[in-house]
Amino acid sequence: MRIEREYRFLENIDEIRIYNASKKDFYKPTPQEFDIEDITIQEFINNLPIEIHTFIPYNEGEDFIIQSLGSFTLDRYDSTQDDAKGRRLSKLSPLFYEILHDDLLGVYLRRKPKNIRFVYYDGKKLTKLSTARIVYDMERIFIITNNVDTNINKRDEDNSSRIDEDKSNMMENFSQTGSYYNLHGKYTWSQGVYNIINRPKEEADDFYNIVFDLVIPEDQHIVDKIFTITNKETSQCNEIIRITTNDGALKVLEVNIYSYFDESGIIIRQGLINDITQQHHYESSKPVDFLLDGFKNSKKLALLIEPLNKTHYKFSKGFYYLIEKDYEEYDHSSKILENIVEKDAAKRIRKVYDGEISKIDEILTYRVDGNPDNEKIVDLYIERFEYNDEVHSLGFLTDITEEMKKQEKLIESNELQLVLIKEIHHRVKNNLQVLNSFLNLEKRAYRNDPDIIIEHMQARLTSLALLHEKTYATKDFKNINLKDYMIDYDSKTGGFMDIPEGIEFETHVDDDLNLTIDLITPLLLIIDEITMNAIKHAFPDKTIPNKKITKEITKIDDNTVRLIIKDNGVGIKDKKSISKNLGCEIIKSLTKQISGKISLMDCENGTAYKLVFPIKIKHTIQ
Repeated sequence: MRIEREYRFLENIDEIRIYNASKKDFYKPTPQEFDIEDITIQEFINNLPIEIHTFIPYNEGEDFIIQSLGSFTLDRYDSTQDDAKGRRLSKLSPLFYEILHDDLLGVYLRRKPKNIRFVYYDGKKLTKLSTARIVYDMERIFIITNNVDTNINKRDEDNSSRIDEDKSNMMENFSQTGSYYNLHGKYTWSQGVYNIINRPKEEADDFYNIVFDLVIPEDQHIVDKIFTITNKETSQCNEIIRITTNDGALKVLEVNIYSYFDESGIIIRQGLINDITQQHHYESSKPVDFLLDGFKNSKKLALLIEPLNKTHYKFSKGFYYLIEKDYEEYDHSSKILENIVEKDAAKRIRKVYDGEISKIDEILTYRVDGNPDNEKIVDLYIERFEYNDEVHSLGFLTDITEEMKKQEKLIESNELQLVLIKEIHHRVKNNLQVLNSFLNLEKRAYRNDPDIIIEHMQARLTSLALLHEKTYATKDFKNINLKDYMIDYDSKTGGFMDIPEGIEFETHVDDDLNLTIDLITPLLLIIDEITMNAIKHAFPDKTIPNKKITKEITKIDDNTVRLIIKDNGVGIKDKKSISKNLGCEIIKSLTKQISGKISLMDCENGTAYKLVFPIKIKHTIQ
């Protein structure tokens, strides 16, 4: 068993479709709980040609006590009035209780009637159709039901189809033309209509307007206009509409609707329908016909048909997404203008409404329900125009919140780019000054050995180039992950230093250690100097195995870092003399730049340096 529910807009009725249901799904025999007397007009109700079910609200509508059920229903379930009276609906028929409770409660609380249609199917075959009206009166809920036997309707079909039979037969010769009649609420469709909508006749077609049901959302306001006009006793209406058939074809139809009395005084509504898709350029036929069907599912773009009309307006779904309201709860009035932040824009919209200006094209800020924490930036366009001597309006509403945020980020990004360029110029200038100082020192120290000067400068330049490459790729000079950099540094050390065979590099760095480029640049040069010293002096015997240079960089506390760099070579015999060489002077100068302290450590094998420096140092972009 399957149950589907759908609101049928054209007929203003909720339709409940029930598939493959058995009697036991609806009827559960249960003992009587309440002693209920018959309603005083029960005998009169029993003799009516329609079914009337009577219920007494129980516990403020939490449930409903059955006072009586119609004879058709009782016969269907082989029951009597005594089998149903005094039982709660939720126990005698849990399924109907589940389906109808909200509707019954709504009528009970609001005292407003409601229409529901029940359609029963056995497989794909329509077996029963009931139209019910729920009303509240005499402190009771009445469900007035008109049950239609689809088999009986077939026998009546021939009689109703004889109305103006000659005209219908003539129309059958033209596949692009059809007609219908509506008599006593029942439709009769010619074969031409089925040719137009591309499907065969179905059993339920007598109870629907099978053409208007296919109208695309953008033309729904035209259908509303047709119903408004033809609901008069005698009237005539000519319109052009678009439909989408079940197989997805878009068609343009010309419809002519007439309402008139026949000789017996019975009102008849007749429709003539002509498929003009091939010869009709509907893009320009009406002011709104160029609109695309894609509007109906867009959450960012809304189509506004007659936005200046308080009653006959039609908005696509995007409008309701933007204001964050359901279609049913939205009340179209000027109150919505109170949620616009730019009051001048709201005044101009009122001027369009009053006819003082013909259009408005604004970018404005809309606060959902007046909430300043839920603002959306929208692009609104509304234009008034005349058509057939009537004033109409058409508009578009676009949610551009994300686009505006992206634009703001782009502006911020451009500003950041200017800062980065200034930073790059500053860094390059400083680094060149440092390298130039080193070059001048080494020119004096190694004037007879220019190859050493070239080798040292090549190592420093390549090391700094690696740092700049990684830093500028991320465009973040303040948060450089030292571990990522040192891994890359170790893998490429052999490319810019003349390393004897057999020396291994081992590095340990805390994972979460992020430093600024101001720190990493001199730190890197310090590591370069100590590493070059170790390569040249720590391993004079090239045949010794397991030669290793180790770096360990850890955070001592939130603002202090410690670097220990050591080798397992021959060590330094005269520690006093080491402090006077050029490499040591360069290291001391670089250590001063980062406000650090460096010392030579005591160790059994090899040489080790310990450098302690703060994570944060003062820096100003010049």
